[in-house]
Amino acid sequence: MSISQAIEKIEAQYAHQPEFVQAVKEVAITIKPLYDAHPEYEALKIFERLVEPDRIFNFRINWENDQGEVQVNRGWRVQFNNALGPYKGGLRFHPTVTQSVLKFLGFEQIFKNALTGLPIGGGKGGSDFDPKGKSENEIRRFCYAFMRELHHFISKDMDVPAGDIGVGGREVNYMFAMYKNLTRESTGVITGKGVGFGGSLMRTEATGYGAVYFLESMLVTQKEDIKGKKVLISGAGNVSLHAAEKCIALGANVITVSDSRGTLHDASGFTQEKIDWLKAQKEQSKPLAEYVDIFGGEWLAKQKPWPIKADIIIPSATQNEVDEDDAKQLVENGVKYVVEGANMPLTAEAINHIRLHQVHYAPGKAANAGGVAVSALEMSQNSVRQYDTFEQVDERLKCIMKDIHDSAAEASEQYGQTKNGYIDYMAGANMVGFKRVADALVAYGILN
Repeated sequence: MSISQAIEKIEAQYAHQPEFVQAVKEVAITIKPLYDAHPEYEALKIFERLVEPDRIFNFRINWENDQGEVQVNRGWRVQFNNALGPYKGGLRFHPTVTQSVLKFLGFEQIFKNALTGLPIGGGKGGSDFDPKGKSENEIRRFCYAFMRELHHFISKDMDVPAGDIGVGGREVNYMFAMYKNLTRESTGVITGKGVGFGGSLMRTEATGYGAVYFLESMLVTQKEDIKGKKVLISGAGNVSLHAAEKCIALGANVITVSDSRGTLHDASGFTQEKIDWLKAQKEQSKPLAEYVDIFGGEWLAKQKPWPIKADIIIPSATQNEVDEDDAKQLVENGVKYVVEGANMPLTAEAINHIRLHQVHYAPGKAANAGGVAVSALEMSQNSVRQYDTFEQVDERLKCIMKDIHDSAAEASEQYGQTKNGYIDYMAGANMVGFKRVADALVAYGILN
């Protein structure tokens, strides 16, 4: 079965899972030169095997709210592929979580993890539980209940979850406590734990910082400098604010963050003081709009950041937040670099448009791999019962992100996707990640 036939099969079989189909097609259309050069992939049906998860666990979570009322949520763990190592991928708590969303995230995670060069496979999980508006006690009770179900399917050498949207250090710590209580083991079964009891320094900053390190490599390749560049960032969570923080430290002018209510625009640029204020505001679940009363700027209610003129955008909120109309606006405004801090924040149509106009584009599986890379470093630290310093982890992260950039650029060149100096990072990253997993599967025969 050819790649195009495999896509048709996926579209027919999973028409009810649009996010998953979108992710599969994005990989499929870019790996054809690699696939054609390796007939053994077709002989062993590597692509067809990779688009089907090894297994999916679906479970019910019962918990009690503060009024003593029983609440029921759905939970999943998608163990997609472990050819390179234990399944690794975050847990997402959000009302939009479905099996389709988790399959798309898990599929992307396979190649993202492969790109890091570290021995980790791909997986994803989560629940349709909404942490917003819940009390501390309710969140703790839900996390305990969630891990009561999840613990049957994970271990430090089989499947190692982490955090994601709606799951930060607090939630990870609650789940880790329940895992220890149930199994009577203290292992590195989940990453993102608190520093001092199993967590790694710099895990909080890793995804945002890593995206900016990837951006730096892109700029160096084009003989440009980040200093003075105007940057639009969407979202105001962990990835967004740390990406902003690192951009500012390197001399860029970050002028937006956003949330579901609108966009905060500060034309004078954010400073570290302002970013610290935003972090505190988000931790207390207070409105971003209050920023204007203290620091000035403007609050653009129910608006995205993308109409504002800038050199670089780092979409870091959620999937499909940048559509084709947004992409047209970005091109018209002269944006030169798009770096995905979130997973698949651009629609397929938006990606096609910016690539057509040769906007330098870093896909999420490459650009935001810093988070899972440091999670894997946390696993290593847990295994040897030692902690690395912040500086040691930061240096490892910089090297990993540069290696991801360079390998994607080299693959783009090798397979004829670089044209007139324009590097196709999407094709390059997909081919590098796919080849690493595919070669392992070929070596295993048909047992993985």
